[in-house]
Amino acid sequence: MPRSAILVLEDGSLFEGSAFGYLGQSELIAVGEVVFNTAMTGYQEILTDPSYAGQLITLTYPHIGNVGMNTDDCESNAIHAKGLIIRQLSPIASNWRSMTTLDAFMKEQKVVGIMDIDTRRLTRLLRTKGALKGCIYTAKEITDEGKTLALSKTREFTGLAGLDLAKDVSTTTAYNWLEGGLWPYKPAVPLGNQEPVFNIVAYDFGIKKTILRCLADLGCRVTVVPAKTKAQDVLALNPEGVFLSNGPGDPQACDYAISAIKTLLENNIPLFGICLGHQLLALALNAKTHKMKFGHHGGNHPVRTLVSNQVLITSQNHGFTVDDHSLPDTIEVTHRSLFDGTIQGFKHRTKPAFGFQGHPEAGPGPNDVRGLFAEFMTMMKHHHEKRNLKLNPISEIV
Repeated sequence: MPRSAILVLEDGSLFEGSAFGYLGQSELIAVGEVVFNTAMTGYQEILTDPSYAGQLITLTYPHIGNVGMNTDDCESNAIHAKGLIIRQLSPIASNWRSMTTLDAFMKEQKVVGIMDIDTRRLTRLLRTKGALKGCIYTAKEITDEGKTLALSKTREFTGLAGLDLAKDVSTTTAYNWLEGGLWPYKPAVPLGNQEPVFNIVAYDFGIKKTILRCLADLGCRVTVVPAKTKAQDVLALNPEGVFLSNGPGDPQACDYAISAIKTLLENNIPLFGICLGHQLLALALNAKTHKMKFGHHGGNHPVRTLVSNQVLITSQNHGFTVDDHSLPDTIEVTHRSLFDGTIQGFKHRTKPAFGFQGHPEAGPGPNDVRGLFAEFMTMMKHHHEKRNLKLNPISEIV
């Protein structure tokens, strides 16, 4: 018999349903910021995205779990979200790649879920009031005391503003990434079967495996470093480019990362930041960020490229954005959201640095923006050639 569960929001809203996933012993409490994701597929990639640390994920698509889970498509080695909220859990998993069920995977990861609630009502509420603090509470019997406890725990939660979560989800030691992006994920073969084109250092603020596969497929040798790695240690690796990854939490709280990026900018190292990395790059350039009402979470967000007016359908997952009114003259906006006009991309006017708010690697979602990785390669190539010309001015004459 399914165990009862409730979802309680900070405004007092209550949703009654059934628990799945990890249930604990007699009762279980999971507290976080409640957000909604509009993607129709990719629940596995969403659930294992470290950017969801500290959050309770609501999936607006009603039927979840029908293709099961497999270890190949996980975007990280663990679930960092606090819990999962869905309308209906599929009673069976049917896919030739399925290794286990969603319910079993969440039990293994000790993550709780709540199902059989009206996710349409919840989504409309979040769109009206914004992302809210919430609590999933499960017990053999939901009592009034349990409801009071859940509301109390919800209101005790401080929220994500001012919270540094990147350091919590980051790797603790540096490592080399060698895996390519073609299933079943074999070692990447550099372009033309030659030596790797560029050495790249990737800051792990909550990096996804698909990002690393994209870089490896372009022929890069990728070294992944912890979030708190100092700029001097990165420069000692002699990279030809530095990638600033996605991640959770408030970018303004990551002062160590902002400081490191400023040093890298001073050294004119090519930089490419996405999601949290995009926001950190903006902060390092003296722009500001602020928390959004309910953020962007989904796989169908239209973004306009300003120089060409081309519309790109993108994958998004962020609750903070770069403040439009704080941009220094050194920043040129390159992309904007067609949903709300927020900044989706920018570049530095004189330095080799640019950022994009969405997820060019998708995972899940469309691949419209994956070409940004190739732009990063072009930037590194031009910087490399320019640097060599300065070191050897004779080549300018030959």
